[in-house]
Amino acid sequence: MFDFLEDYDLLGAFWTTVQLAVLSAVGSLVWGTLLAAMRVGPVPLMRGFGTAYVNIVRNIPLTVIILFTSLGLSQTLGINLGADDFETINFRLAVLGLILYTSAFVCEALRSGINTVPVGQAEAARALGLSFNQVLGQVVLPQAFRSSVGPLANVLIALIKNTTVAAAIGVAEAALLMKEMIENEAQLLLISAVIAVGFVILTLPTGLFFGWVGKKVAVKR
Repeated sequence: MFDFLEDYDLLGAFWTTVQLAVLSAVGSLVWGTLLAAMRVGPVPLMRGFGTAYVNIVRNIPLTVIILFTSLGLSQTLGINLGADDFETINFRLAVLGLILYTSAFVCEALRSGINTVPVGQAEAARALGLSFNQVLGQVVLPQAFRSSVGPLANVLIALIKNTTVAAAIGVAEAALLMKEMIENEAQLLLISAVIAVGFVILTLPTGLFFGWVGKKVAVKR
């Protein structure tokens, strides 16, 4: 029944999916944290930029963003992110698109965590002479991250599933392999089930692990 799978690099496709997810998750966490800092910062211009970015990007389909990175940045502007071959260029552009999109959701997850930190703690830190950056980095964000483990886990799970959009620009991940398999094999239901099980194997342990971590690091008030 599963003999046809020997003709396809299923593990390689899911490894590409994992690479997309991990690199995009790291980049999204960094950029999303900066956006969250902007949104709660004292500078009106940065607050406005952070708010505009989140509200605009969250309402643009991910497919549009991924296609823009390929058609707009690469083919029109010639921005190839230091790569020469077609596969590497598209992989890096897909990571960039996923970061740009997912960071908006990371920002909101972190901002919800920031809102759980009592205002008195920040005021006390400022009274001790700490600057805004010190208050944010040493007092607010550490507690915000602990409160945001659950929402961030949901964003990560959504990111893993969103990697399938990278197939739109030819990245050889699980969804592109699924398309190829369906075109070549008369096994639609079986192929769909195999790919679905692969994503469940990636997302279910991730959700369980971060659920456990969230309970361990939860801030007790």
